[in-house]
Amino acid sequence: MSVSLLAEALVQRGHQVAVVCLQNKRDRTVNELRGVRIYRVPLDNDYWPFGNDRKPSSVQRLKWHLQDTWNRKSAARFAEILDLEKPEVVHTNNLTGFSVSLWAEARRRNIRIVHTLRDYSLLCKRSTLFRGDATCAQRCTLCAAMTSPYLLASRMVDAVVSNSQFVLDQHTRLKYFPGTDGRVIFNIADPSSVVPSPPSSSDDLIFGFIGRLEAEKGIEVVLKAAEQLPDQGWQLKIAGKGLEDYVRGLKSRSGRNVEWLGFAKAAEFYASIDVCLVSSVWPEPLPRTLIESINAGRATICSTAGGIPEIAGFSNMVGSYEPNDHKRLGELMLKAVNERSRWKLARPPQPGFAERFSADSVTGQYLDVYLNNSRTSRQ
Repeated sequence: MSVSLLAEALVQRGHQVAVVCLQNKRDRTVNELRGVRIYRVPLDNDYWPFGNDRKPSSVQRLKWHLQDTWNRKSAARFAEILDLEKPEVVHTNNLTGFSVSLWAEARRRNIRIVHTLRDYSLLCKRSTLFRGDATCAQRCTLCAAMTSPYLLASRMVDAVVSNSQFVLDQHTRLKYFPGTDGRVIFNIADPSSVVPSPPSSSDDLIFGFIGRLEAEKGIEVVLKAAEQLPDQGWQLKIAGKGLEDYVRGLKSRSGRNVEWLGFAKAAEFYASIDVCLVSSVWPEPLPRTLIESINAGRATICSTAGGIPEIAGFSNMVGSYEPNDHKRLGELMLKAVNERSRWKLARPPQPGFAERFSADSVTGQYLDVYLNNSRTSRQ
């Protein structure tokens, strides 16, 4: 979403943009969408890892990640596109499935490399710095070993961007991107896609959770917190999908006040709730759900994970809690229920909030990064 919005905004400013992404097909395809040329290339690895309903075995996953450490086939495909497009800047985002071998092809051609950090895939093979039910206090030996080529390769990058200071700090303290220009640029978020709407018509206070249904997103913490609430005065709407067996287990433990919506359109979801629960337990860089809930004028209860606190204060916030602390979340939810008339009021975003995420602001900041030639000379 963030990459597509940025690409389209750059085209609207008169620049030529080509995007390279993966597809679950054997052939390369090329098409154009809203002025952006899109190359969809095959994944050169053993299986398609995105959105699988069943988890591969540990041996299959290890083999996949070893191949993803430095994928020569993927680099060769990218090199062909570089020679066709002859870009002035290569802007990489999430390289999972491609590998950092793409940087070497750009550097070989003396093309400026900008990388945006959107997760922890350069530090952690799970991309989350999260294992079991807790954030990794330090990297495990296997992750440190398998990501060591990324640390070395990061020297090829001319400028690094992150969508939160938290994520940037996690990388720089481990000596990634040494001597590289680093800065924080928020993602583009179109405020017109989610707009303030009247409070829900129910007398109950309606809590909402939207996102992928997995432990990292805090769905289990939310359900445990809900068990502390009285039988009346509230409802909880849960929107999103996850692994079938896992979701079935969650549903079996939820009470009658919980409604499972499956996939839901964001604007319709926010219009149907009063308080959005931003409950990540993994150090999420900057959840789009928080940006959307603020634009929608909804109150929030936020965990303190990752980059969430960097913008949580812009919302009409009931309170915050430490990740995994379901008791504190339950207390905050009960507080909101007892003061429901206060938290059912939709409030527009604070002045200046939307501008931070506007296409014009974000694109201008990225162009400044693209055109800064402080490290264009190659040794």
